[in-house]
Parts: sequence; structure tokens; C-alpha cells
Amino acid sequence: MPRVTDDHLAARRRQILDGARRCFAEYGYDRATVRRLEQTIGLSRGAIFHHFRDKDTLFFELAREDAERMADVAAREGLIQVMRDMLAAPDQFDWLATRLEIARKLRNDPAFSRGWSERSAELSAATAERLRKQKQAGRLRDDVPGEVLRTYLELVLDGLVARLASGDDPERLGAVLDLVEDSVRQR
Repeated sequence: MPRVTDDHLAARRRQILDGARRCFAEYGYDRATVRRLEQTIGLSRGAIFHHFRDKDTLFFELAREDAERMADVAAREGLIQVMRDMLAAPDQFDWLATRLEIARKLRNDPAFSRGWSERSAELSAATAERLRKQKQAGRLRDDVPGEVLRTYLELVLDGLVARLASGDDPERLGAVLDLVEDSVRQR
């Protein structure tokens, strides 16, 4: 039997993740059935689940990738820049519309909630650290605790995702982000 190269395995894994992202974007988390995942990805369930234990694991890997990418941007440029990136390239984030479904699962599925918390902690930590540094540099309001500012920005992120999912005008949302950014700046 021929040996499969690491490059081939990495390419197959990427194919699965890219297809799953499209499937979740089109159908949402609950309606992205195994059959739909197979059709969108173009592989059998055996091939898909050889790389990922189950649908949750596949979904969490997408969440991990995005959280890592967003945490990198948040650490360098702030959470508002993450949101601006979403407005500039909504097709790269359209699967996040499933966060509306995730909110329901978070309330009703403790195992899912634990897994999601692990994936979103990196972005929260990067945001908190960026806010701490910005506060030390005198760029942020000093009358509001950093934890409150972080929560405020995370709420704005959740609202932005919901608005993008509903097809809201990115230009108007950009103007809202200008207002949000102004609201956290030192006066």
C-alpha cells in the first residue's frame, strides 16, 4: 500500500476545513448535516472523519483557526481592527453567522460550551492584553475598568456578526465602529 505524504494529508485536511467553512456558512451549524458536509467538501464521511472525530471537532477547529487569526490581529491592532477586517472581507467570516446558533447551544449543551470557551479564550486574552497596553500608553479611557471595556468590545463584535449575517450595510457598520472606537479613546 502506498504511503500518504504529510503534504497530501495537510492538503486533504485543508480541503475539509475549507469545505466545512462553506457548508456552515450556507446552512448554519445545525443544518450542516454530515450529508451536506460530504457534498460541499466532496469527500466521504469516512475521509472527513478520519481527520476530525465528529462535526463538533470540525467546527471547533474552524473556530480555533479564526480565534488564532483574530487574536493575532487583536494583539497587534486591537479588537476594533478585527471587526474592520470582517467588514472588509465578510466572505472570510461568513460562517461566523452560526454564532447565533452557537448562543443557543452554549445555553443547552455543557460539553459544547466548554469546547467553545476554550476556543474563544485566546481572543479574549489577546484583547485584554491589548487594552492593558493601550491604557498604560494613555490612549484609552481611564474611567472604565479594562474588563468592562473588553466586554463592551466583545458585545459589539457579537452584534457586528449578527448584523453582517442579516446582510446589513458594511459601510454603515464601519461608521458604527468609528463611534465605538471614539467611545473607548482617552478624551
